[in-house]
Amino acid sequence: MSENVQSPTMYDEVLEVLDKLRPFLQRDGGDVELIDVEDGIVKLKLMGACGSCPSSTITLKAGIERALLEEVEGVEEVIQVF
Repeated sequence: MSENVQSPTMYDEVLEVLDKLRPFLQRDGGDVELIDVEDGIVKLKLMGACGSCPSSTITLKAGIERALLEEVEGVEEVIQVF
């Protein structure tokens, strides 16, 4: 008898990756909140020090987006929402 095992959703997979990155953001006084995942677009809100940091775009694109593209199949882009 086989079990019906549901694979994690893209939303869950994105959350898992963000949880791995979160300690690095928190170390610098920031954090990230997952707002939505729709059609391969991940919408994030940078909070704390990350929200007002001049390097937040680099953090978002070079750090978070790169990790999500590598680890979550179907992610196409990460955008910041305010």
